[in-house]
Amino acid sequence: MSYNVRFWDIRERPDRRKPFMVRWTVNGREKSESFMTFGLADSRRSKLMTAARDGEPFDEHTGLPASELRAIKQRTTWYDLAHEYLDQRWDRTPGNTRRTLADAFATITPALVHPGATYPEPRVLRRALYSWAFNKNAWGQEPQEEWRKALDWLKRNSLPVAALAEADVLRRALDALCRKLDGKAAAAKTARRKRAAFNEVLNTAVEKGYFAENPLNGLKWNAPAVNEEVDPAAVPNPAQAARLLTAVARQRGRGPHLEAFFGCMYYAAMRPAEVIHLQLEQCHLPETGWGMLNLSGGVITAAKSGWTMARCTRCTHSSAARLPRPGLCPSHRSS
Repeated sequence: MSYNVRFWDIRERPDRRKPFMVRWTVNGREKSESFMTFGLADSRRSKLMTAARDGEPFDEHTGLPASELRAIKQRTTWYDLAHEYLDQRWDRTPGNTRRTLADAFATITPALVHPGATYPEPRVLRRALYSWAFNKNAWGQEPQEEWRKALDWLKRNSLPVAALAEADVLRRALDALCRKLDGKAAAAKTARRKRAAFNEVLNTAVEKGYFAENPLNGLKWNAPAVNEEVDPAAVPNPAQAARLLTAVARQRGRGPHLEAFFGCMYYAAMRPAEVIHLQLEQCHLPETGWGMLNLSGGVITAAKSGWTMARCTRCTHSSAARLPRPGLCPSHRSS
């Protein structure tokens, strides 16, 4: 974008079908548009000059002021914008975050359609969005027939990005994040997590020139309250936890193993994946009293392999197939 814009007088070329040419330069690059009449050409030139006087930057490649370029971009639908965002971010996003984004977009996208448009099978549409449209690992294969029909309907009815500047549309989308597919209220933390994903897409849209600022900024919307109160009856106290762990340790076979597993989760507030990958050298335990567990480098993996890429241990081949971890690609597995 550049503020170095210069305008020339309208040029007339009688031998052309559109004889009147509007000419201007953006940072030294010449741009032009032709019109049938002098009045149309003069109107266009005046509009461009007004944008320049108002302090708008012009795009060096198209020659258009920022407001016009933004209007063209806003014809992109919300579905295309979310799809583009996921495509660009996928390779540098962990598996669990991919699932979170797909879940958020699959929830909000059916709400961002033209007024009155409703797909007759909402569960099919939701599954098509979550399992294929917003899962890049699935793009290598064609979607199921019922999913394809649902996605074709969505592409025809998805709202343009420009509609997201309207407060009523944004509230409709945010309200959808607070409901589950069966219409019941979603957990407050789930709604807030999905709203954060929605906000991040809009921030990226600002960077790409779709908006001058994030349309969520300044929107008055009451998010569902988060219930931070813990029911004491649902959480064992230390004495109860000790008795439970003692009972687990008495089980035959893996009893001591499970005692250590659940003990780490209770006393150190560790995730199951962190306990599984805990090594002896990470444990600093005295004979008596409290010790310390160094959890640096803990591994957290996605619960479903469809959201991650399995890599071969002998080469750089990667695949979304459910290969063993560590696994081998088909060529090395056969050998």
